[in-house]
Amino acid sequence: MGDLQLALILAAVSPAIGGVLIRGEKGTAKSTAVRALTEILPPVEVIDGCRFSCDPAAPDLTCPDAPHAPTDSDVQLKAVSRPARLVELPVGATEDRVLGSLHLERALSEGVTVYEPGLLAAAHRGLLYVDEVNLLHDHLVDVLLDAAAMGRATVERDGVSITHPASFVLVGTMNPEEGELRPQLLDRFGLTVDVVASRDPAVRVEVMRARLAYEADPIAFISKYSGAQAELSERIAKAKSRLSDVILTDAALRQIAEICASFDVDGMRADLVTARTAVAHAAWSGRTVVEVEDVRAAAKLALPHRKRRNPFDAPGLDDDQLEQAIQNSTPPDPDPDDDPDGGGPEGGGSDGGPDGGSKGDGPETPPPTDTDDGADDPSDPADNRPDASSASTDSDQGEPGRTPGQPGENANSGAAPTGEVAASSTPYKARLLSVQGAGAGVAGRRSRALTEVGRVVGDRARVGRESGRPHLLATIRSAAPHQHSRGRKGPGLAVRSSDVRLAVREGRESNLVLFCVDASGSMGTKKRMTEVKTAIVSLLLDAYQRRDTVGLVTFAGADATVALPPTGSVETAVRRLESLPTGGRTPLAEGLLKASDVLRIAAIRDPRRRPLLVLVTDGRATAGDKAFAKAKQAAGWLAQQGIASVVVDCEPRRGVRLGLAAELAADLGAEYLDLGEVAAGNLVRAVTDRSAA
Repeated sequence: MGDLQLALILAAVSPAIGGVLIRGEKGTAKSTAVRALTEILPPVEVIDGCRFSCDPAAPDLTCPDAPHAPTDSDVQLKAVSRPARLVELPVGATEDRVLGSLHLERALSEGVTVYEPGLLAAAHRGLLYVDEVNLLHDHLVDVLLDAAAMGRATVERDGVSITHPASFVLVGTMNPEEGELRPQLLDRFGLTVDVVASRDPAVRVEVMRARLAYEADPIAFISKYSGAQAELSERIAKAKSRLSDVILTDAALRQIAEICASFDVDGMRADLVTARTAVAHAAWSGRTVVEVEDVRAAAKLALPHRKRRNPFDAPGLDDDQLEQAIQNSTPPDPDPDDDPDGGGPEGGGSDGGPDGGSKGDGPETPPPTDTDDGADDPSDPADNRPDASSASTDSDQGEPGRTPGQPGENANSGAAPTGEVAASSTPYKARLLSVQGAGAGVAGRRSRALTEVGRVVGDRARVGRESGRPHLLATIRSAAPHQHSRGRKGPGLAVRSSDVRLAVREGRESNLVLFCVDASGSMGTKKRMTEVKTAIVSLLLDAYQRRDTVGLVTFAGADATVALPPTGSVETAVRRLESLPTGGRTPLAEGLLKASDVLRIAAIRDPRRRPLLVLVTDGRATAGDKAFAKAKQAAGWLAQQGIASVVVDCEPRRGVRLGLAAELAADLGAEYLDLGEVAAGNLVRAVTDRSAA
């Protein structure tokens, strides 16, 4: 928790750093730490009556509530002091709630345009907190990106054209198991911290004692720490006042630039954030000049999330690499200091000059290594086992000429075989696979759907006090015929809640993409499995970019296994896939039935999210009696459920091809793709969705 507390404090000392992203497993007090920050922040001076919290010392002339100045020039602006504000942005918030919107009822009843401020206005000069920020819808991410970049929020819709200040410290928490953050928003967080629960029993005991003591008597517990809280608040205030006096020397700037370059980060934001953080750390430490310790602390917090080269790279910063970068970038002492008394011979040669840059002016003891790669492996449910209806006949003939190491591997467990593990190569851009028809799922980037964002395709009646973007023309048309009977007089329309019509918009949704992967010995050589894994990783990368939920079912030996239940963490799916061994027989029917069970449970939990089954196989079934016939039967049953599916044929292109995968695709009613067609440009393949027919 030390890094987390330091990151939050530095963001409070210097809001220009750009906020904090807190990554960690569940139950590690991420939200508790963020909410506690407001208790130690200094109060804020605001203009009385200003809905946008303008600073009385420097009022915003473009504020919608301007002019703030009273008509009498001798009367000063009335300022009030209020506690620092923590505004929480719910994951399911609408764009209107975040940006603000037209006050619809006053606009229609009084004929006036009145702007109702949103959450961004409330967060100005405070904290904007997003719990589970990685689950935030894309259209809200875009809104946050604009506000974070400009320090202002702009509303241009429904006859409202307003811009107002929206400068805030953005704090987000997330569990990496539920999916990663869009790179654009990730880069907007100045600092990042990975939090894991301590494995030290003594520390865990102290946490339990503190929590139980608080629950027993909250008032006494708070009183016990009130003195320490006051001291911490005062120290933050002093650090803020000292911030402008801290000197960032040219040598420190050079060191920061060299460290950022050594980690090969993109752009210049990493350099700027590291510099601001180093200054804030120096002010927090009571120094007026930035030193190496400040740069080290800043780099540990500002660089971990910026060194990733692709979405599947593990976050974190290697402490040894950081120390090496600091040593390599530590500037030598100036020449006058090398010869303080003027007596040093110039020809002292190489043994008297700088040797490896170690002059003794910078600390050489690395800090404690407490960075963790992050508990990003969720619990792996292996308790799902398909019906034992067809599975085990040891005397199966298998397929001619292909018996790679199956004896004894399919005994009783049904787990993934312990064969050779093939690694994937560099992923490529996969073609888009989409579900046909218009769904109504969570906004995303894959299939057509009726969502909260997108182009207007119609209107509908509002249910109760339902929120949403109104369709003004449709609302006026609905209210117009009743004006005479309602006794309308004067400007405006006589509007009732039953007249309000909401816009129907068509955009894109995210889907549940469930991969059902053949991991048996029939997949052939290590080279072939490498090609298969590369294709799947490419499709997973596409799912990551389209904000899909993914799952992974594997089948080999005598059973099928849920390697990864449906999750937003595409990275976890990639790791599970990379460690997947191959070998044993091919229980194809069991794999299809297991996939069916996963999709059935997922539909209960999230009925709006439409599934897309991607079956990766060569079509051969060798586990049990009449294995292929049972696989065809299972495929037909899936087709009856209306599951949209794709079959990726992994059968080698050379030699005799049996065409079993194509036959299976026909039974599934699935789109058929050869393995080599996965990378066929941007061609869209629409998958038939029987449920929409």
